Amino acid sequence: MTQGSGDSFLGGRIAAQQSPDGFRSGTDAVMLAAAVPARDDEELLELGSGAGVACLCLAARVSRCRIVGLEISSGQVDLARRNAAANGMESRIQFANADVFDLPAAWRRSFDHVFSNPPFHGAEGMTSPHEERARALHDDGRLGQWLAEGLRRVRAGGTFTAIIRADRLQEALGAFPATGVTLFPLWPRAGEPAKRIIVQARKNARSPLKLLPGLILHESNGRYAESADAILREAGSLALANPRR
Repeated sequence: MTQGSGDSFLGGRIAAQQSPDGFRSGTDAVMLAAAVPARDDEELLELGSGAGVACLCLAARVSRCRIVGLEISSGQVDLARRNAAANGMESRIQFANADVFDLPAAWRRSFDHVFSNPPFHGAEGMTSPHEERARALHDDGRLGQWLAEGLRRVRAGGTFTAIIRADRLQEALGAFPATGVTLFPLWPRAGEPAKRIIVQARKNARSPLKLLPGLILHESNGRYAESADAILREAGSLALANPRR
């Protein structure tokens, strides 16, 4: 059994154990969850769910949605299941061991919304000596394939939402359709280049690509900006996360 260390999210609404040696979710997971336009009674899928933080944050905001989290690491799946139980969400969130590129037949179906924080580091830089962390961070040139698989799992009219590194945007857009895509940059501070971008595609939509103003995360003094704090601590939703009408 994987032993974890504790973190809290959404101002303490969510408590999660995370692997000290594996990938640890943080701001990216919370922002991703805030961007998914889920409604009650919809069914969602996360690809690469890790210890379950994004699923838990989304379930805290949308109280009657149902979520499946798929993760290749059995240790992370164990942590995620324990986290769901500890937060009283085990009846609404199911975690399973699966490879995104070789999904079992049970999960090769469509969902109302799919979301993911995929591995988005290429071959550059040092690779972590810890196998789980390295696998969670480095895509081995398969970012486009990961995103394409996410899109395949979305029902008509539903959405696929991913958070990626900003300098991988051009590559990522190659996996998305030409229409129905929304881009939402996350700016570290005013006037600084975005490091992360949330990309959301609505299945079969014909609207042209939209670039939204995005969100500034920090004030000049390093504190979270009020709008970012409303998401990170108060379980608010992002501007692009409005339920479809």
